[in-house]
Amino acid sequence: MGLPEAGDSIDNTTFEQILEMDDDEEREFSKSIVYDFFIQAESTFNKMDANLAKKDLAQLSALGHFLKGSSATLGLTKVKDSCEKIQHFGGNKDETGTRDEPDDEVCLSRLKNTIEQAKQEFHDVEKVLRKFYHDQS
Repeated sequence: MGLPEAGDSIDNTTFEQILEMDDDEEREFSKSIVYDFFIQAESTFNKMDANLAKKDLAQLSALGHFLKGSSATLGLTKVKDSCEKIQHFGGNKDETGTRDEPDDEVCLSRLKNTIEQAKQEFHDVEKVLRKFYHDQS
C-alpha cells in the first residue's frame, strides 16, 4: 500500500517514517497515531474557537504552536503552516512572525480567517487519511 495521494498537503518523507513503524498489514500503529491526531486537532480547534470568542491572543498563539508541532510530526504541511500563522497572529506578529502587529483587532481578524483555513485543510487531509486507512466513516 503506497502513500496517500494528498498533493502538497502531506510531506511524504515524514509520513513514510511513521509508516515504517508499522509491523502489520493493517498499519495499526500509524493508524493509532493518525487517529489520535484527529481527536487532538478537533479538540484544539474547539479551544481555538472558544479563545477567539474571548479574544485571548496568548492562548490562541499557544494552541497554534501546539497543533503546529503535532501536524509537523505527521508531515501535514498545510495544517502545520496555518498553525504557525495562528501562533504568530496570537503573538501580535504578522504571518511571518517577523513584524509586530500592535492592533489586537487586526490580529483577531487574521486569526479568525486562518483558523477557518486550518480547519478546512485539516478536514481535507483527514478525508485522504481515512481513505488511506480504509475508513469511510
